[in-house]
Amino acid sequence: MTAGEETPVVRYARKGPVATVTMNRPDYRNAQNSAMTYALDRAFYRAVEDDEVKVVVLAGEGRHFSAGHDIGSPGRDAHLPFDRKAGLWWDHSDKTGAESRYARESEVYLGMCRRWRELPKPVIASVQGACVAGGLMLAWICDLIVAADDAFFADPVVRMGIPGVEYFAHPWVMPPRIAKEFLYTGDRMPARRAYELGMVNRVVPRDELADRTRELAEHIAEMPRMGLALTKRAVNQAEDLQGLHTGLDSVFGLHHLAHAHNAETARDSLGGMDIKKMKEAGS
Repeated sequence: MTAGEETPVVRYARKGPVATVTMNRPDYRNAQNSAMTYALDRAFYRAVEDDEVKVVVLAGEGRHFSAGHDIGSPGRDAHLPFDRKAGLWWDHSDKTGAESRYARESEVYLGMCRRWRELPKPVIASVQGACVAGGLMLAWICDLIVAADDAFFADPVVRMGIPGVEYFAHPWVMPPRIAKEFLYTGDRMPARRAYELGMVNRVVPRDELADRTRELAEHIAEMPRMGLALTKRAVNQAEDLQGLHTGLDSVFGLHHLAHAHNAETARDSLGGMDIKKMKEAGS
């Protein structure tokens, strides 16, 4: 829980061989603050350590999967220190400028996503409503994505002068020209289009999302645990041989160059964009 919030920001439940990890800030469209990030990490660890769990489902409470990183809710906690889990960078909270932002985002954004992508059990994203910016990062680290027919995907941060989110998997989860269109316009991609491009595995009616995701999870859970782990590792290694790992590092540097440029030429490192302005711009 975080200051001003009385309920857990992440819920964990197991039924048979399936563990469901649910982001639980529906009033803020499951915007991800640091408290949620570290709660997700603890929940994923719990699922790995439980030998009864064969498959993990990542879901979002309420109308939306996740509207991205928290840039303005009452629970925003980017300035606070947390015990670092995903890398060796120092604490950001007592630093300033690019040093602070780079250290924090190396941990809670790029670092955590890489950590979760390597979770040795299959993870299925169950996506409804908005899957925007930081929400994309969470969906993309999952092995499979089941989307409701009302789901949409977008990365509008080019409006901030920033070349996409920190976990820049765009050219691997969609063709490069589509990735450019997706970023250049900031437009929403509906679930059906995402399915046609191969970014989403299945599109289902909204009221069937939880049940259909669970059916898929239970079907996968019939496979041997070690076989699933090795298969996941094999496909991840193939992606890395296609440049994903080094590509993420390269674009993360460009991401922070954009922040630094904004800090010198605009009002702040986000180019003066806040929640209100992003909504007015159509995101």
